[in-house]
Amino acid sequence: MKLQVDSFPWHLAHPRHWIVWIMILIWWIVTQLPYPILMCLGNLLGAVAFRFDTDRKRIAKRNIDLCFPSWDDLRKKKLLRDNFISMGKAVFEIGIAWWWSEKRFARLIKFEGIHHLNRDDGKGTVLLGIHYTTLEIGAVAATSICNKLDGMYRAHSNPVFDYIQAKGRVSKANRTTRLFERRDVRACLRGLKSGRALWFGPDQDYGLGSGLFAPFFNIPAATVDTTARFSKGGNARVVPFSHVRMPNSSGYKVIFYPPIENFPIGDDLKDAELINGIIEKLILIQPEQYLWVHRRFKNRPMGESNFYF
Repeated sequence: MKLQVDSFPWHLAHPRHWIVWIMILIWWIVTQLPYPILMCLGNLLGAVAFRFDTDRKRIAKRNIDLCFPSWDDLRKKKLLRDNFISMGKAVFEIGIAWWWSEKRFARLIKFEGIHHLNRDDGKGTVLLGIHYTTLEIGAVAATSICNKLDGMYRAHSNPVFDYIQAKGRVSKANRTTRLFERRDVRACLRGLKSGRALWFGPDQDYGLGSGLFAPFFNIPAATVDTTARFSKGGNARVVPFSHVRMPNSSGYKVIFYPPIENFPIGDDLKDAELINGIIEKLILIQPEQYLWVHRRFKNRPMGESNFYF
């Protein structure tokens, strides 16, 4: 199902939603500050959040321990703290991506490899992304340069935020950009077959309904086989891309890499291993900017105990 954001849903103006609207207004006002100030505020917010012993902090710590067993405790603790600082910055980066003007936003972005995304050969493109904390920056940057890019989304539980999120993700795109509910695989395949591009992040644990266990940092992880299905069913190339925050408040680097060669090969496990290997490399570009708070190893092979708590 395509998400409609062209017209305002007036039921969201009901008084029961006013508190959420006020909070979003404050968020909007704050994100109009100069970029270096927002990064300083994000640094502070993340440092404060790191001091609390929360479930998300324990999940992130567990993931880091599992994925980097050879690192010493000091290095892993630094990664954990830096990750929370990165998430603090992400609070303001979301507002930057959604609400800054096109001209102001564009000054933050440095692109590389655009030709790998925008190929005029009529073939579809699966844009292989991962859940960096800069996700919204990367998504909006991609839509700003690709006039046939579709995205998959998961509806937010709050209808006001869900609308604002969808509106923000297409704010700098032309009117051909579409957002589809994550389960609407058929619509995504139709888009790919017609030569469109599709942003897809296969790096999270979506269960085993459409996947299998494949190594992720040498640990069996529930891995969807949808990347291969999209590529084969949509006759589409798979183009990995990264979007990382650069140091010293200098903006973001968005890189589109060459399409994956000889993919899919037709072996579900080998295809999943290949995709997970690419995801690992993308994470290691800036590991502190990855979303470690997700329970990546939530589902376990039969007989294995739960990794979390």
